[in-house]
Amino acid sequence: MNQQAENVDRHSVEALNQILGRPFHVLDNGFVRVVDYMGSDAAIVQAARVSYGKGTKKVREDRELIRYLLRHSHSSPFEMCDIKLHIRVPMDCWRQWIRHRTASVNEYSTRYSIAIAEAQTTRFDAWRLQSQDNRQGSEDFLDAETGQTFTQQEADLQNLARSVYNQRIETGIAREQARKDLPLSTYTEAYWKINLRNLLHFLELRMDAHAQIEIRSYAEIIGRDIVARWCPLTWEAFQDYQMGSLTFSRTEQEILKALCQNDQSGAVKAADDAGWLKQKDGALRFHLERSEFEAKLKKMDLPVPWTDSK
Repeated sequence: MNQQAENVDRHSVEALNQILGRPFHVLDNGFVRVVDYMGSDAAIVQAARVSYGKGTKKVREDRELIRYLLRHSHSSPFEMCDIKLHIRVPMDCWRQWIRHRTASVNEYSTRYSIAIAEAQTTRFDAWRLQSQDNRQGSEDFLDAETGQTFTQQEADLQNLARSVYNQRIETGIAREQARKDLPLSTYTEAYWKINLRNLLHFLELRMDAHAQIEIRSYAEIIGRDIVARWCPLTWEAFQDYQMGSLTFSRTEQEILKALCQNDQSGAVKAADDAGWLKQKDGALRFHLERSEFEAKLKKMDLPVPWTDSK
């Protein structure tokens, strides 16, 4: 066994080095910045070739290998890359963020320190209405005139909560208790360290069009301005195979097969057999799976076969 020391090159990415410590501003008072990182596209390739053997390089170039790994869900090589981010985020948004339990986290403590003074505010034209079809989503916007009222109420509430908090602190109330009535719009900060495999999963969920706008704003900056610099080959493959791809269930494949054969009645039958076309008062009832498939058809510029069916 060779016990002599070998030279080891630390993977360094100049494009990422250029933004170390630089804050990318999000929302009104939030930010994301890179504190440290380990690995790169080259580290992913290096790890994969330990598994596949030295002969792999003769078969595939780095880009092709990374695309193969991501395309076929060979995910462990992506765990060779880690990144540590410093983030400032509203507490209600952070509640969604922290549900991703695959990171190491250290959050700013309001038991030891005074709560961050900033709170997220809402523009008068940015109040969203509850979606009628999606219980956890929003659609369209409140009219600006009514929005002015809610924005003013928001400012009054935040100012009152901060004033009460400050009075408690000045009176000597323990910080751990003084904080309890601060609104969820209050910003918090954290160091968040995660490997690339789990980061891509976070981005896939939080960059999706159905994700809440606030956390999507953070995810888009992390993806576009950080991961794209850090591991560009992986980012390209991620865009192609995860963000830009579509998957189809067995029922969806049956419908697509019928459409490809110009068999509209067969496509309708497949949907009806799956329970997608139940009616109420002469109209199709809302069906989430059918609605999601209709969105896929629209994305591919394909017709919805049951639109005019009775």
